[in-house]
Amino acid sequence: MTLTSLRSFKSSSRHLARMGAAALSLAIVFALIIVAAPAGQAQSFTVLHNFTDGTDGAYPQSGVARDAAGNLYGTASSGGAGYGTVYKLTPKNGSWVFAPLYQFAGGNDGANPVAPVMIGPNGSLYGTTYEGGGSGCGTVFNLRPEPMVPLTPLTPWVETMLHRFQCTDGEWPPYGDLVFDHAGNIYGTTSGGGTYDSGTVFKLTPSNGAWTESVLYSFDGGSGGGLPDSGVVLDSAGNLYGTVYGGFSEEAGGVYELTPSGSGWVEQVLHSFDISDGADPMGGLIFDQSGNLYGTTTSYGPGGRGTVFELSPSGGGWTLTTLSGSSGSLASLTMDASGNLYGTGDDGAYGFGNVFRLTRSNGGWTYTSLHDFTGGSDGAYPWGGVTLDAHGNLWSTAWRGGAYGYGDVFEITP
Repeated sequence: MTLTSLRSFKSSSRHLARMGAAALSLAIVFALIIVAAPAGQAQSFTVLHNFTDGTDGAYPQSGVARDAAGNLYGTASSGGAGYGTVYKLTPKNGSWVFAPLYQFAGGNDGANPVAPVMIGPNGSLYGTTYEGGGSGCGTVFNLRPEPMVPLTPLTPWVETMLHRFQCTDGEWPPYGDLVFDHAGNIYGTTSGGGTYDSGTVFKLTPSNGAWTESVLYSFDGGSGGGLPDSGVVLDSAGNLYGTVYGGFSEEAGGVYELTPSGSGWVEQVLHSFDISDGADPMGGLIFDQSGNLYGTTTSYGPGGRGTVFELSPSGGGWTLTTLSGSSGSLASLTMDASGNLYGTGDDGAYGFGNVFRLTRSNGGWTYTSLHDFTGGSDGAYPWGGVTLDAHGNLWSTAWRGGAYGYGDVFEITP
């Protein structure tokens, strides 16, 4: 399959998230719905909010961000005014209060957010929309409470547009997080557009209240890879690391590093997947304290359904180790203080996805499914990554299912 065909297929798949039955004219449900975990699993699974395809949104494709007060923030890819929402969940007296913060109108303000929001240094929210922005190629936005307006749970936040993509400088910002550097610059990716129409890595630089976009790298769709579906991570030296879904030597995607050099950036291929060790990575990367990288693939590998992998620097190169050959993940992993890994899978015992943990054990890794989705009231297809606190509680979303079929936000506690 060519990169152009892959791009068309993936775009069609994402548009399925906005399809479904007619909208339900239901009020937002604030009460909790408790769903028992399948037998044999000790964790407690709780649905915090069921999306109704009303003002709250529908079909969340990403996980949630959590602030220091324990509030959760996320996006729904459709619903609201028709083009998706940004929402907040606040813990209160043992339950959770849901508040829609912004409803996208589908024009210059953007449309269909599929990536998570990031809590910035100033406490406001930063994110992307997959489409909209005038040209239809997506946007980067900021949301914050309106100054001088008394806040209530239903007070909408104000959007500031940081950048509207014009397609030539990138299009379709994908599932990955944005990331800040120490100077306050923002980095991210687009899954299409750029010089070769195979995606870009971009930088947004603040200046006098405005933001200037620069394309750091345009993927060529071939030996340099293409179609990044995740964001980038930075090391202490300012180098960028990420994954691409397609291209490289085996057309199965891989892992790259971008290093600033003179007036531009130079790409180094850290690993090109060859199907035997996985293929088609869509999730991003995380670092551990030793400088090792961890990520996932969505297909192939030893078990035939994707992998969890580690890349370790060795002798001037990088060595890949497959940690698990279970069902692949579309999202980035999360690591706890003990070095255990958490993620979401696209298969599970019932075929509707799961949340898993990989625990370090005797020099290896032990795989545990924390919850297998049934496709019913607990949800289906958790496409986003998980957010974890110091007590082992985790939060994320299910794209489908739930009480009304439009997905949900859930919590798993030990």
